[in-house]
Amino acid sequence: MNAAKTKKIVLLAMFSAIAYLTVFLLRVPFIPAVDFLKYEAKDVIIIFAGFIFGPISAFGISLVVSLVEMMTISTTGPIGALMNILATMSFVLPSAIIYKKKRTLSGAALGLVLGVVFMTAAMLMWNYFITPLYMGWPREAVAELLIPAFLPFNFIKGALNASISFLLYKPLSSALKKAKLMPEREVSNETKNMLLPFNVCAVVVLIAAIGVIVILNIGK
Repeated sequence: MNAAKTKKIVLLAMFSAIAYLTVFLLRVPFIPAVDFLKYEAKDVIIIFAGFIFGPISAFGISLVVSLVEMMTISTTGPIGALMNILATMSFVLPSAIIYKKKRTLSGAALGLVLGVVFMTAAMLMWNYFITPLYMGWPREAVAELLIPAFLPFNFIKGALNASISFLLYKPLSSALKKAKLMPEREVSNETKNMLLPFNVCAVVVLIAAIGVIVILNIGK
């Protein structure tokens, strides 16, 4: 096994462990109507793996973390694990695929935005079909919550994860390069010139998402 492959395995194992740890330590409900839906930061960690190693590696981490979660802290069994994988991959796959084709700041931003949009739309469908199976709710009751509850939950969750991912990816990748765990790549002029404006946009999105969460929970 060569050094590059060993480093990749070490990083993937590290990302898997951190992703699971975020689920174990931080699960926050923020839509009062569906308090069984909880925000988890694991998608931030998995998107890092997707940006560095590609969508297949990200899928592998999502699968491992969801299975470990199912066997330890989850109460929703295999169907809940399936929903976790679908939710994560709906966000991560579009983001990682676009970034793989365009490894620039704008490529990362475009991938994350499309990931949020795709996940929000896809989870409306998956919630409609799968949520009744593990929650024991009639499908009609789930349908009534799609727009007022599931849609804002997934959109806000996606916006949080996308903005946090964007803000942290550059510092993380720089640290990994200094530790010789990632290959050095030439920094493009776009990255140098546009990093601050993109970061400002990400901070605005992050603050807006947190503000909406606060408003939704006032007087809860």
